[in-house]
Amino acid sequence: MHSRRTVLTTAAAAACAMGTGGGAVHAAASGPRASGATDARARAARLVSRMNLEEKVGQLFVMRVYGHSATDPDPADAEANRKEMGVSNAVELVAKYHLGGIIYFGWAHNTRDPHQIADLSNGIQRAAAAQRVPVPLLISTDQEHGIVARIGAPATLFPGAMALGAGRSREDARTAARIAGEELCAMGIRQDYAPVADVNVNPANPVIGVRSFGSEPKAVARLVTAQVQGYQRAGVAATAKHFPGHGDTGTDSHVGLPYIRHTAEEWERLDAPPFRAAIEAGIDSIMTAHIVVPAFDANEDPATLSRPILTGVLRERLGFDGVVVTDSLGMQGVRTKYGDARVAVLALKAGVDQLLNPPDIAVAFASVLKAVRTGELTEQDIDEKLMRIFLLKERRGLFDDPYTTHRAVERSVGTRRHLATADRIAERTTTLLVNDGGPLPLSRRAQRRLLVTGADAASPSGTGGPPTKVLAEAFNQLGFTTTALPTGTAPTRELIDRAVSVLRTQDAAIVATYNVTASSSQRALVAALLGTGKPVVQVAVRNPYDIAQLPGVRAALATYSWTDVELRAAARVIAGRRDPQGKLPVPVMRADAPGSVLHPIGHGLSY
Repeated sequence: MHSRRTVLTTAAAAACAMGTGGGAVHAAASGPRASGATDARARAARLVSRMNLEEKVGQLFVMRVYGHSATDPDPADAEANRKEMGVSNAVELVAKYHLGGIIYFGWAHNTRDPHQIADLSNGIQRAAAAQRVPVPLLISTDQEHGIVARIGAPATLFPGAMALGAGRSREDARTAARIAGEELCAMGIRQDYAPVADVNVNPANPVIGVRSFGSEPKAVARLVTAQVQGYQRAGVAATAKHFPGHGDTGTDSHVGLPYIRHTAEEWERLDAPPFRAAIEAGIDSIMTAHIVVPAFDANEDPATLSRPILTGVLRERLGFDGVVVTDSLGMQGVRTKYGDARVAVLALKAGVDQLLNPPDIAVAFASVLKAVRTGELTEQDIDEKLMRIFLLKERRGLFDDPYTTHRAVERSVGTRRHLATADRIAERTTTLLVNDGGPLPLSRRAQRRLLVTGADAASPSGTGGPPTKVLAEAFNQLGFTTTALPTGTAPTRELIDRAVSVLRTQDAAIVATYNVTASSSQRALVAALLGTGKPVVQVAVRNPYDIAQLPGVRAALATYSWTDVELRAAARVIAGRRDPQGKLPVPVMRADAPGSVLHPIGHGLSY
């Protein structure tokens, strides 16, 4: 499989590095660079042989760091680094722990703007080049698009996974990933923790939901394959997550330890297909889930720490020989059963290669060193993991040139062409669920004056938000006159009455809803708006299940996210500038009879 992945992606990696300049970290071997997998393995093996134990262990860690600069973070970020990691900046962190990777977060102030991100990436790579055994770092982030994106505008933001599932286009999914990969690569990021390969068979899933392509395993598998191809052709390592499948849980692994009760047969039918497809597509890495699957591990260890799951199922049954990375080790799901000092060691014993973001790097680093020195882990174990990591870095072109330039950013990030492509893809995902009596599309003549009201959830990273503002601006640009009145996700009676009063002076209402439940006061808002007799268009801006809780609505759409690109597309559909094309990738069940389907998979109206 290594040779297959190398053949598939060597050209893409070279293209990513081409013209970025800045010099290279040539850490493997002298002499001309050969192209075959055998030569890559030989270079990686020579590199491993030059490293001492501390350097080898450090290469297993992918760590957060605070600040916009590798050398000169803001004082508050430097203090956060000292408090959590005992260093002031990224350069000191790389030097102290010989890290193999850095992960970027918005909350860590790593992602102010594309040029700054590129400079940060270059500074981190210069720190790697200055080490005794220079090894380029694999810089990563969670850029799923939709509701999870660490880098916002002016970078291009695409519809998220469930929206792409509604679009049902492998070409759109591949194009979105390719463009996203090109932009990440231009900013020095060579690993993306995407695509999500979880099959969202549980509508109540609190952590995956619209991050999944849908509830049909084969459909999810097709889109996962397309995105793997897109990212890796752009020179960025794709990462399928969260193995063995996080789609049927009622617990968020950030705060608890979920159980997946699927039998082995159910897992094979429901959860396995997207991961099998990713492996067949030559994916570089797979991320573990902090979930318990009793069917595969009688000890009920979370998958991240389970040798039966990671080695028995992932490595041996599915044949994956690429890099296995943990989900964040700071999440409660992996810390529930064992202490932080044991988690890193147990993950490596289970079959993990990369340890992502432990809460205390000093504790985790020391525990792994101790495990090797006492024989619980062998140095040969570590060497095998390093070989997989270094071969990934080789495929991504990092040993040729890990740097980027401002010119590369300007050439790729947030270009007019990329932004236009995102808009066109979004238009093909907007799903018209209800249009009883044909109130849509709205007419600028008959319904020129619009009230835009409803939920204003905190906007995903780097988007314009909030939803009512983005929708109102979009309708204004389409020739309508709008009044925006945000009421939040839990509107009070006072706000509901005010919205009704405003609507009486308007021609129609657009109401954004966000994960409506049986007890949500959003139901009262929609009912009150309907009571005016004016046309009311309901737009579900996250989960598409809201319509089941909203009887009487005659016009309803699903956008699967409240990022700007999806809300603007919904406005164009409502205004009749585009025909709705999206089809539900999940079923919407009846609220009064949860076992009965209100709108089946594949439902979606057009004009």
